[in-house]
Amino acid sequence: MLRALFLQAPSFDGFDGGAGSRYQAKREIRSFWFPTWLAQPAALIPGSKLIDAPPADITLKMVTDQANDFDMVVIHTSVPSFESDVKCAEALKAANPKLKIGMIGAKVAVQSDKSLIEAPVIDFVCRNEFDFTCLEVAEEKPWETILGLSYRDAAGEIHHNPDRPILEEMDALPSVIGVYERDLKIEDYFIGYLKHPYVSVYTGRGCKSRCTFCLWPQTVGGHRYRTRSVEAVIAEIADAKKRFPQVKEFMFDDDTFTDDLPRAEAIAEGLGKLGVTWSCNAKANVPRRSLEKFKKNGLRLLLVGYESGNQQILFNIKKGMRVEVAERFTRDCHDLGIKIHGTFILGLPGETQETIEKTIEYAKEINPHTIQVSLAAPYPGTTLYNQAVENGWLQENKVINLVSKEGVQLAAIGYPHLSREEIYHHVESFYKRFYFRPSKIWEIVREMLLSWDMMKRRLREGVEFFRFLRAHEA
Repeated sequence: MLRALFLQAPSFDGFDGGAGSRYQAKREIRSFWFPTWLAQPAALIPGSKLIDAPPADITLKMVTDQANDFDMVVIHTSVPSFESDVKCAEALKAANPKLKIGMIGAKVAVQSDKSLIEAPVIDFVCRNEFDFTCLEVAEEKPWETILGLSYRDAAGEIHHNPDRPILEEMDALPSVIGVYERDLKIEDYFIGYLKHPYVSVYTGRGCKSRCTFCLWPQTVGGHRYRTRSVEAVIAEIADAKKRFPQVKEFMFDDDTFTDDLPRAEAIAEGLGKLGVTWSCNAKANVPRRSLEKFKKNGLRLLLVGYESGNQQILFNIKKGMRVEVAERFTRDCHDLGIKIHGTFILGLPGETQETIEKTIEYAKEINPHTIQVSLAAPYPGTTLYNQAVENGWLQENKVINLVSKEGVQLAAIGYPHLSREEIYHHVESFYKRFYFRPSKIWEIVREMLLSWDMMKRRLREGVEFFRFLRAHEA
């Protein structure tokens, strides 16, 4: 078995581009998701190691100093971080020329040939669902026999093996909790709307929704929700509770945990018996009876993608959601005391000054506890990217500028009637108009007054948030 290192490389300061982040960018406040997509193959390979550099402030030198401890390195990469990830790979290869260096992630899954051509330092790419592909590389199986592998042979010629069948038996994947305990410091991971410290895991992969902008289902996970058994999920959380008694909240980061409601309710009942607080991603159509069961069994917060308050835009992006259904769902959550972190996207197809105004007013009306405002990101492999290229919405019709040199998200899409700069600056306007309302300010202050820990945390996050707004206005 090769000695394997799984790496989220150093990049922009505070850059949340990890193998669990849906928008690879530096956020409004310091935020990091757990690198679950890296931890999963690491859990399969005995003696492996996971380094998640950005949250732990691990430098390039600290990584290259360990280069001789390994035979292979697997780097998670993304469109925004690819250039810096390649530089990290080059530094590792210089430190240990015998290293076999591979990459995983949506970027190389859909652009495996292009990535290998642009970066001669890369020896292989594990496409799509890459867990067992990584394992077979570590087992030193002949590369030409490994499904899902793209690689460079000794003569420098690039080969692409047939795809690996999608994983059906999700319980075949081991728990990631042991890798978290061994290689990560969970206190390094912050999400503004989750209790700290938190732990996030996946209980399944894939999403039946067809949202045109969404990265993971269109590039890696697919559109069929494949799940681990209820028993396996409960056992993993019980193990995590034992290993990490300091954890205050567990987050189920499946694209849409509520896609299978009977299973979600069964998991909730098990979590209720464990006495844990939990949150998950949900679509804004969960019926009230299910919400009641979730709340009774420890649910604290739902992460909900509203995207827009304009119905036509929701049609354009194939969201499969009616505005009035989302409104009713949100009222139910408010009635039951379930917090909502609502996410919105500016610059989607059909966006105008009027639809942006409508979405801001809609957000204020439904009033999630917290919000995230993102810019439409045309990642290669998504329908949105194809639309942007075909319609000339990108600069020079092809260039993708997703983040600035500091790692902050940029407006990559522009329209004849609505420029990139206008879309970009509506982000700070959206945040100010949502948060700088007397009712919302009092809501936040009241939350701070009830907890000294929350007081300290919100003050720190407030400083970071105002810095973000000033930088965004520049």
